[in-house]
Amino acid sequence: MITKLTLTIEQEIIELAKKYANKEGKSLSSIIENYLKMLVGKDKNKEELSPATKRLRGAIKLSEDFDYKKMLEEGINKKYSK
Repeated sequence: MITKLTLTIEQEIIELAKKYANKEGKSLSSIIENYLKMLVGKDKNKEELSPATKRLRGAIKLSEDFDYKKMLEEGINKKYSK
């Protein structure tokens, strides 16, 4: 059953989304519907972790103040600053 839905979205976003939909040859409604299907389907389709992956979970203990974003940034800077 198809039901009408009213959303409140910034005008600029609506215009950009309409241009994107037109470029893709789709309706804005179908894009939003597919996105919502993806969101609600994530929990249904969660894949079970393999036993090997489950055993690895928690294998590395990091300090409470570990900042993975900072470490990632440092690694990227090191890699590309040569």
